[in-house]
Amino acid sequence: MRFLWTAVFVIGNAALAGYAGAQDAQHAAHYDVAKAPEIASGYTSKNGWTAQKYMVVAANPLAAEAGYRMLKQGGSAIDAAVATQMVLGLVEPQSSGIGGGAFMLHFDGKAVQAFDGRETAPAAATEKLFQDANGKPLPFYDAVIGGRSVGVPGVLRMLELAHRQHGTLPWKSLFVPAIQLAEKGFAVSPRLFTLLQDERFLKKDPVALAYFYNSQGQPWPVGHILKNPELARTLRAIAEQGTQAFYAGRIAQDMVDKVHAHASNPGTLALKDLADYQAKAREAVCADFEKWTVCGMPPPSSGGIAIAQMLGILENTGIRSLPPTNGELNPEAVHLFTEAGRLAYADRERYIADTDFVPLPGNSFMPLLDKTYLAGRAALISDKSMGSAKPGTPPGMQVAWGADHSPELPSTSHMSIVDGRGQALSMTTSVEDAFGSRQMVDGFLLNNQLTDFSALDKDANGPIANRVQPGKRPRSAMSPTLVFDRQSKQFVMAIGSPGGSVIINYVMKVLIGNLDWGLDLQQAINLPNFGSRNGATELERGRFSDATLDALKAKGHNIRIFDQTSGLHGITRTVVNGKSVLFGAADPRREGVARGD
Repeated sequence: MRFLWTAVFVIGNAALAGYAGAQDAQHAAHYDVAKAPEIASGYTSKNGWTAQKYMVVAANPLAAEAGYRMLKQGGSAIDAAVATQMVLGLVEPQSSGIGGGAFMLHFDGKAVQAFDGRETAPAAATEKLFQDANGKPLPFYDAVIGGRSVGVPGVLRMLELAHRQHGTLPWKSLFVPAIQLAEKGFAVSPRLFTLLQDERFLKKDPVALAYFYNSQGQPWPVGHILKNPELARTLRAIAEQGTQAFYAGRIAQDMVDKVHAHASNPGTLALKDLADYQAKAREAVCADFEKWTVCGMPPPSSGGIAIAQMLGILENTGIRSLPPTNGELNPEAVHLFTEAGRLAYADRERYIADTDFVPLPGNSFMPLLDKTYLAGRAALISDKSMGSAKPGTPPGMQVAWGADHSPELPSTSHMSIVDGRGQALSMTTSVEDAFGSRQMVDGFLLNNQLTDFSALDKDANGPIANRVQPGKRPRSAMSPTLVFDRQSKQFVMAIGSPGGSVIINYVMKVLIGNLDWGLDLQQAINLPNFGSRNGATELERGRFSDATLDALKAKGHNIRIFDQTSGLHGITRTVVNGKSVLFGAADPRREGVARGD
């Protein structure tokens, strides 16, 4: 088979004093990078699901049901993704929706396509967008709340582009489940209720206040039937007229008016920004490791490159021979994994940004994945933790870039889908921070994705690659990933997760757990979360023994323990009793399930 790589966090209530693009470690300390993108809302054990023909795994049962309905009708993976996303935006609005963006990898049985629906900066945005009069980064929530942080939403145009190529059911039919739920109402889930209880800013928007809270200003309780007729009206227009109904006309004008009308923090989003937005097809980042070909998203996502780097670095270590014992991770495996993460994140912070504006070293992702380069990076790993790694100098590097410490705390969701034709996709979707910019219009929330840019535009080393520029897409850590058998080219896995800049470590944990340690997908997802973003060694609260902590400390690890609310949702094709079956798994830390036949 020939492969064609076609161009195609809620932070708790702690105030963040600084953010995106701190020029050094002192600036980086202004915000707490240990906070999870979304607060924990419980842990529910799951055993995984099997299916013979098709399957969808998503972060909410109602969303998974919507995708399943499309697959059952003979729809494609793309058809199911549209239906699933529309319901996610209704029932899980803290994490994604039509006011946000997404990245998607799609496999049609022959080729892998990378679809980019990332938001863009308005034409009137400047490099100083998130700086005060003295050139210092604005306090994080001073930047987030209001219109300033709103980028041009991209998820709808991305899905429309993919549907034109791979959809089989009529576009209009894909919106039926979400419209029905919006009109008839859905039960508020425990997770939505928990996040609303923790939320501080949403009530400041009168529209959001009236929708999410009762007359006493309390969030609607679990089980309350919440109706959203405004969103039903919006979705019906998009279903009947296509995405043009969103990017022009009444809805577009409503978004622009909302962004400009904020009393203290207006933005610059314009009708022309919306009209000009284009989803993009880019070359997927695919690389071979051991028996596998692993494909991820290219820039402006950093996920594909960082994961490929970590896999390439760890290929030079003995981590494969260090599986967990009874669910307890081997301290040496944690050491190797976190050291590889430090090296990959160091390169990520220095080099990765929107390649339509900022070239990669050698004008390609290949120098960063060069086997000799990664072997040299792996050689930096010793018996002691390096603490903080420096970026390397990959082949072809000609430009000196400044250091970026953008916090990237997006509230995000993920879905994985395989259809009856063998097509598969992995899609990660986001509005950035929980409930985005906290600006609600026409039944949906607007993103605050522009705060994924660096607030500073340069430092002593040079311009920062991920600085704000008009029309540019902010760097992301979203890591939708597809895995194939290296020899047969057959589909093996679709995986991804929410989690801000920690997403890379979440997905890597599953890849190592499944591909190297032989765990089934649910077991790999259930493993404790751990890793490093080129700082402390970050461990999931309550999941590591004192013996493991002591062993890591003996190796010089500075340990930070906190809730790590991943939302890993994936599908593998495996063999059970001699038959090929689909196995779906959902993160016990969230409300996701799998549906399939």
